[in-house]
Amino acid sequence: MLLRSLLLVLSLTISLAAQPADEADGPLKVETPLTLPGAETFIYSDLPPEPMRLHVFKPKDWSAADQRPAWIHFFGGGFLNGTPLQSAGYGRNAAKLGLVGIAVDYRVKNRHGTDASACVADARAALHWVQTHAAELGIDPARVIVSGSSAGGHLALWTGITASPWGSDPAKAPLHKPAALILLSAASDTSEVTGQRANRFAGHGADLSPAQHLDAKMPPTLLFHGDADPTVPYKYSVALLEKLRATGNDSELVTLPGGAHNLNTPEQRATISARSKAFLERLKLLP
Repeated sequence: MLLRSLLLVLSLTISLAAQPADEADGPLKVETPLTLPGAETFIYSDLPPEPMRLHVFKPKDWSAADQRPAWIHFFGGGFLNGTPLQSAGYGRNAAKLGLVGIAVDYRVKNRHGTDASACVADARAALHWVQTHAAELGIDPARVIVSGSSAGGHLALWTGITASPWGSDPAKAPLHKPAALILLSAASDTSEVTGQRANRFAGHGADLSPAQHLDAKMPPTLLFHGDADPTVPYKYSVALLEKLRATGNDSELVTLPGGAHNLNTPEQRATISARSKAFLERLKLLP
């Protein structure tokens, strides 16, 4: 039993280390993976320029009657780059922990030619699809953990906000808020005045900035951020924490001293692993 616990913690450490892709504005020659090894693939949105897929990793003893918790992860990449290959480790690890793991693809500029409003719309549509197909996936639609790295943290936050933002279809809004949010180096403010990357939202940076549109009641939220992050400065997670706590939300910021944007040192990985596991255990989201 001790060996199994150690192996699961190691697996969580490795998967949580997956970090955002390069945010360079130039197009990257990256193919969209249509499948991921060990996963079952579904189309959750059939919009141009191509269908959007999500990849489901199931525990060995899975059955459709289980009603297990699920864990969705959104990769990072500045709303420009990235693929679900970056999220595969989360999906596999979730399955090892007894959850249904889900790696979501979403439209990004350098693969699909879209602006960042499409990223938000796809994230909300993905959670909607998972919840409406809960019986097929063997999950409890009210117990879905959502995590995200960098731009993926921005998307994760929008899955926990009730109002449909500009560019998103209200008919594809999530049916339930996530049971928990885990955000790594999250790009939480994209407003023109106080935030970053507003120009990537087709003139709607403020409309699509989650920090300015939080519900009074948000899901329990665990944030990780390096205090030396040059890409998404640490101050944004500090400000987000203050806003969450101002309305009484269960929220915590784990500061990683000296941490840059990619939190990949052994010490950072160990901290992220241990604190995430304790967070989910406290919320009774691990089998």
